Amino acid sequence: MSAVLNTATAARAVRLHEKAAALDTLKLDIAEQREPAARPGFAVVRVGAAAVNPSDVKASLGLMPQAVWPRTPGRDFAGVVVAGPTEWVGREVYGSGGDIGITRDGSHARFLTLPVAALRDRPRSISMDEAGAVGVPFVTAYEGFRRSGMPQAGQTVLVLGANGKVGQAAVQLAAQGGARVIAVQRRAGPFEGFACGPVDVIDAGTSDVAARVRELTGGRGADIVYNTVGSAYFEAGNKSMGKGATQIFIATHDRAVPFDIFSFYRGMHTYVGIDSLALDCEAATAQLDAMRDGFERGTLKPFPVARAFTLDEAADAYRLVLSGSTDRVVLRP
Repeated sequence: MSAVLNTATAARAVRLHEKAAALDTLKLDIAEQREPAARPGFAVVRVGAAAVNPSDVKASLGLMPQAVWPRTPGRDFAGVVVAGPTEWVGREVYGSGGDIGITRDGSHARFLTLPVAALRDRPRSISMDEAGAVGVPFVTAYEGFRRSGMPQAGQTVLVLGANGKVGQAAVQLAAQGGARVIAVQRRAGPFEGFACGPVDVIDAGTSDVAARVRELTGGRGADIVYNTVGSAYFEAGNKSMGKGATQIFIATHDRAVPFDIFSFYRGMHTYVGIDSLALDCEAATAQLDAMRDGFERGTLKPFPVARAFTLDEAADAYRLVLSGSTDRVVLRP
């Protein structure tokens, strides 16, 4: 990886010129960036913090077919509006988007240009770093529940892969809705994230997940299964579904899975597929802001930011995220 322009005070941006075959060959140029003008209908944000998501790094490796070249990556952001409509200039904002950093220049830069319709005030209850890292996991979790029906009291929500950030966000939203939450993780011990209500934990390494879910629910099964992993939990998720239940999918390792049509229609089941890249910055930020009240009341909490990197350290941040680290990290451009 290479970096150019080492002047610390200059406005800069990460630039990707072509996809890389592997992380070791990924070339990140740190290039000078002029402050853009705000054309009609748009605003310019000076980025204060921008998460490095797994999808940011994967898109850099050409694993996201939508990604264009060249571009600046980065889907999540928090910062200050420095140009645009008078009523927005000087306000701190936050957001996310499946287009930002994928089909248009993103947030791993000093400046980010956005449609005015994508601007939302940063919740004062969370820090700039936290606001810059809350987007993709919570938007993805929220979109799954929006499509399946938001969790509510009297329901049981099973979250498969609850140790991941989308899984943790799903647990938070289910608990906030008053549902009973069962979290499946690959380690013993209590649920390692935050939840405003009690969470039952199943250690997938030592338990028959579906049998344990049936035991915990008196044989009824879960009303909503949020499967953040895909194929690895496909069978367990299906066997854990109660009558009329819905299972949500956001990712998978194997594209082909065994599917029992008989069990599917006899169980009156529904499958919901989620692609957060399909949500542009206006849609994604609106959904993120729909969770504002939870963040303000404390029934939802952002993820702790383990470390903040400078743009000169962007390669280290990318390596850390792609290594499988579950730590939430941000760039401070």
